[in-house]
Amino acid sequence: MSERLRGGPATWRSVRDGLHARGLRWTNRRRTLVDVLASSSGHVTGAELVERCRERDPSTVPSTIYRTLDVLEELGFVRHAHGPGGREEFHVLPARDHGHVHCSSCGASWELLPDEAAPLVGALSRSRQFRVDLSHLSVAGLCASCAAQGRDASH
Repeated sequence: MSERLRGGPATWRSVRDGLHARGLRWTNRRRTLVDVLASSSGHVTGAELVERCRERDPSTVPSTIYRTLDVLEELGFVRHAHGPGGREEFHVLPARDHGHVHCSSCGASWELLPDEAAPLVGALSRSRQFRVDLSHLSVAGLCASCAAQGRDASH
């Protein structure tokens, strides 16, 4: 995992250099996205990022946001994953790789830590010689509260 993932404000200042190293310009729209990301934590959807950027700069173009997010992921500043229904989410400066567990009834979600996923990851490695990308592992089911209330996963 990149050291950048554990950074703070100094890390965000290095984005400009990372973009330049890939032949990309440091534009006002990219600066706006970096400012929005720097003031975010945890998980945020692409649509939420576009909305937050448009609050600061109404001329924000979604395609610029998504292209820049792709580069920022390559640089280690964000990681994308897929939430309920396949919705793409971005984790800002993730401190560690993790998957996600989602309740299909109430919509709650939690991080799935490497030690919790280890039995499944190990089993897939042994039986199929398959290496799991934990950041893309998303498990749907029922949380304890919904299961106790007799709800099913289709609500």
